[in-house]
Amino acid sequence: MNVHATPSAAKATPALPEARPETIGLSPLRLARMKDAYQREIDKGTTPGVVTMVARRGQIGWFEAQGNQGPAGSPPMTRDSIFRIFSMTKPIVSLGIMMLVEDGYLLLTDPLSKYIPEFADQKVGIERNGAMEYALPVRPITIQDLLRHTSGIAYEITGVGMVQRMYAKAKTYRRDITNEEHAKLIASMPLMCQPGTEWNYSRSTDILGRVIEVVSGKTLGEFLRTRILDPLQMHETGFRTAPDNKARIAQPFPADPWTGDKVALFDPTETPKMESGGGGLVSTAMDYARFCQMLLNGGELDGQRVIGRTTLAFMASNHLAAGVKVESHLLPPGHGFGLGFAVRTDAGLAPYAGSVGQFFWSGVAGTFFWIDPKEDMFALFLSQGPGQREYFRTLVRSLVYATVE
Repeated sequence: MNVHATPSAAKATPALPEARPETIGLSPLRLARMKDAYQREIDKGTTPGVVTMVARRGQIGWFEAQGNQGPAGSPPMTRDSIFRIFSMTKPIVSLGIMMLVEDGYLLLTDPLSKYIPEFADQKVGIERNGAMEYALPVRPITIQDLLRHTSGIAYEITGVGMVQRMYAKAKTYRRDITNEEHAKLIASMPLMCQPGTEWNYSRSTDILGRVIEVVSGKTLGEFLRTRILDPLQMHETGFRTAPDNKARIAQPFPADPWTGDKVALFDPTETPKMESGGGGLVSTAMDYARFCQMLLNGGELDGQRVIGRTTLAFMASNHLAAGVKVESHLLPPGHGFGLGFAVRTDAGLAPYAGSVGQFFWSGVAGTFFWIDPKEDMFALFLSQGPGQREYFRTLVRSLVYATVE
């Protein structure tokens, strides 16, 4: 068992300071309406329960648990319930890559094949008349491509194209293979497009997790623990949680309340062989809040600097050129993508309020966060319900921005 991938049960995560909402420019009346809105969703049965947080000017003005931790008969949701954060793992791993760039071990222009040679032979898959044809890549996949999802690598969950079906057949989502085996499996299948030409949400960050292992000589869990999680005192974040924390794990409904589809999420007390850089971490609200506050502070928290201020600003900038094709609901109008985060580029166009320069990402099972430097604010929404995630991502933004004075 890799103990370094396990959250430290012996230490409590230090809480961020709290303040009365009105002292940091948040409306108590609007916060009460926000709470009512979440309660309506819980009463309608669209989610078992939620944990929400809004912080501004370095202090938490709202931190509430509502509903239950799981289906009927489950205990109440608590502020320290444990969640599978899935793709909210990606910003943490992307930060790890940029730390190695800062340390001089990596360049963003480096070809991926420099670290994982199997990718040197990868072809581009082209669907034509129901058959797959293969072309040579015009240029190699770079580390920057992986960070901004322009690598041409795919995801089995984002569509039903031929490459995506190959991923699903190969069971690229398995947790019983190592990061090294997973990377070789991805390298054995074709790319969806030429590197740099399209934004396709993908397993690129899983591959970055393997790059971290190759460059650092540590497992991904060890690297994240020593370089990010321990310095930020995120003691409850890891690729598994201790079995004695089982009662604190938030659970989804067995079937999605809107579609009827069965819901099956991984057991966070099991030790996975694959430490998924794209979606393997579990965490709590206060743990992830410490990560958010570090980002809002420009890369440091409580005197611990984990990333340079200018490096972080670079990560939170749009890295998609005008000609890059984007066809995905995951990247709404008025948004681009940086190095590990989506980035708001326009005050309008999107179907919800927000500030230009806001950056964020979410997790497939219903977790979501964003950082708003202009308002000196971050918000966090945690639930466990894959089917309702798009609805809640839009709802929570409308509710939170209504509270800002």
